[in-house]
Amino acid sequence: MVKKKILILGSTGSIGQQTLQVIEDNQDKFEIEGLVCNQNIELISKQAQKFGIKKIGITDKNKYQKENKNWYWGEEEIERMIKESEAEMVVMAISGAKSLKPTLMAIRSGKNIALASKEVMVLAGELINQELKKNKVKMMPIDSEHSAIWQCLKSGKIDEVEKIILTCSGGPFLNLNKSEFKNITVERALNHPNWKMGKRITVDCATLMNKGLEFIEAKWLFNITDDQIEIVIHPQSLIHSAIQYKDGSVMAQIGNKDMRIPIQYALTYPDRIKNNLERIDWFNSKMDFYRADLDKFPCLKYALEAAKIGGTMPVVLNAADEVAVDLFLKQKIKFIDIPKIIEKTLDQHKLIKKPNLEQILETDKLVRETAGI
Repeated sequence: MVKKKILILGSTGSIGQQTLQVIEDNQDKFEIEGLVCNQNIELISKQAQKFGIKKIGITDKNKYQKENKNWYWGEEEIERMIKESEAEMVVMAISGAKSLKPTLMAIRSGKNIALASKEVMVLAGELINQELKKNKVKMMPIDSEHSAIWQCLKSGKIDEVEKIILTCSGGPFLNLNKSEFKNITVERALNHPNWKMGKRITVDCATLMNKGLEFIEAKWLFNITDDQIEIVIHPQSLIHSAIQYKDGSVMAQIGNKDMRIPIQYALTYPDRIKNNLERIDWFNSKMDFYRADLDKFPCLKYALEAAKIGGTMPVVLNAADEVAVDLFLKQKIKFIDIPKIIEKTLDQHKLIKKPNLEQILETDKLVRETAGI
């Protein structure tokens, strides 16, 4: 059996590490062609040694080490690494706007994408879709919600979809009174009830911004309109998302809270393979559903507004959120200041309706330099 060659960008993060677990359990099916991380040289070195990988990339050029001069250093070198790679698939698990340019390089190099970095579609969904079509490349979503939608679409055609049900756990503060939000600490915000993720995405789940970004991502991934997506709070996170078809039928993807399931499906698509991951206990599970409270979670409201306006507004939304979350994690602002910074930054932005790549990147850079000041 010929092994599928995989290049993992963001191997030291949560998704990257879980991808390595899936590959380790299926070494007869996959070969890791290379690994990339931002700056965690210690961990990526251990990963490389464990899997016998020689092609390593570090995006933070300031971490350059002479003894590793044969590695790829800096963003331009990473792009060269992607272009020259023999991998059939690139797992894109780099967080933030830094994921955009390497994703484009992978697509233009004819490599299929297993996408975990939602910012790619948030910043440049229209551009990415054009490049996917032009280069005849497939994109497999890894996010549990988008993987669920992707899987449920096998039950019908896209023009038969009435709406997408995008589920949301509600985060750690679903039942906390809004008056208590001013007292939320970093430690509490990072204590997600269902998932273990990176710090930024965990805080985004606490503000519900993450669901807003996923809303925008779903819009572009599946080429649907804003009014065809409905966000439903589902605290148990067993239904990862669903499709409601125009005949009233609803197809839901249900599974345990384990990111290795959608990761494995993206890697093995269109096939499914057996694993030993925990199954749902049907007799000790419950499912509740609620509407999202946009007054209590204004970040979600701003995301929905940015999605409707389009253009560079989602770029501003994402960059302002990254800046605000970083300030919160460094304890320089309060939890309630995150939406305030985002709202102020959105209000000050002069919209570019049909941005090109340079305008997207320039907008992102400008917002990062000015948001929170």
